Amino acid sequence: MKLFVHGLIASGLIAAGLFLTGCSSTPSSLDGIPAAKTVQTDAPATGVLQPNTEVAHFHVGETVNIIFSGTPDPTEFPPHEETVKEDGNINLPLIGSVQALGKTAGELQKEIQDLYVPKYYVRLTVTVKPGDLIYYVKGEVKQPGREIYVGETSVTKAITSAGDFTDFASHKVTLIRANGERLKVNVDKALENPTLDAKVYPGDQVYVPRRIF
Repeated sequence: MKLFVHGLIASGLIAAGLFLTGCSSTPSSLDGIPAAKTVQTDAPATGVLQPNTEVAHFHVGETVNIIFSGTPDPTEFPPHEETVKEDGNINLPLIGSVQALGKTAGELQKEIQDLYVPKYYVRLTVTVKPGDLIYYVKGEVKQPGREIYVGETSVTKAITSAGDFTDFASHKVTLIRANGERLKVNVDKALENPTLDAKVYPGDQVYVPRRIF
């Protein structure tokens, strides 16, 4: 009888030890399914990836579209489209010059709204939207005019997008920045050495002159 009791006590102690050991360690599997591994990531603690919150700001040469609504006479304020000038400003009826450079559409919208209301209008709603990003290719190209800036581009690519050179084009072109800076680019050398192929940004102009001979 004593041996039987001792046996029960020993069995209980062994079972308790196994139970405690299992509780203090992380199981490697459950019902044959491997346990999930903990991976260190840069994601937020919620486990949901957050979108890129970077907001675009207006630059020189970019187009600003402004829509006015809420006035008694809708024809009094037609939609206003204007390119940001080299001084960073745009001009609007009644309030005149407004700094757009470096501001987001929301910031510019609020500033214009505050300039009009309540000084000039009790009820007026201002909506600001950025226009298409554009650059220009002028001179001796087959399709001169404005081009939509859809991403990183260069002088040689800009000329190609404008239909390439005419038969009378000089291959020594001028890149005019939106701020007035001028750069000379030899297209033939730029094709051989891409480091000489200047980048083109919104508001820039690529001018292809006619060759002398």
